[in-house]
Amino acid sequence: MNRGTAFVGAVSIAMIGAGILFWMANAAGSDSGVIPKDVDITAGQTLYVENCASCHGASLEGQENWQSPGEDGRLPAPPHDETGHTWHHADQVLFEYTKLGGRALMAAQGMEFDSSMPGFGDQLSDQEIWNILGYIKSTWPDRIQEMQAVRTEGETRKREN
Repeated sequence: MNRGTAFVGAVSIAMIGAGILFWMANAAGSDSGVIPKDVDITAGQTLYVENCASCHGASLEGQENWQSPGEDGRLPAPPHDETGHTWHHADQVLFEYTKLGGRALMAAQGMEFDSSMPGFGDQLSDQEIWNILGYIKSTWPDRIQEMQAVRTEGETRKREN
């Protein structure tokens, strides 16, 4: 990878992060933003295979070179296992990104971002999205689950204030 590609990748990742942070600071969630306690991990795994694995991998491994934009300028699908950055985000961010899609979520916050992540809100119910997220989170090591839970708790508190 040359320096230009690495720079574009780093800038793209920084823009995504900034957009998500901006969204988290301004989102007015209608619920607590925490995965409901009644998620169905088994159903989530089935739904993941049916709706997510084609891009994010059957083993949650993501696409190759996921941190560098492809020829189309878009970042490949990241892994959802502990090697990726999914666990760096609060539950509500993961939910909204899945429901609305990357482009729509950023556009709602006034940011232009060309994301390959489609929205699934017209194909999956809210409960099905939570089930998928519950499945993904269930595959993470305990330490990663704990760190992500702290992130979610902090973002939920900010939202409530």
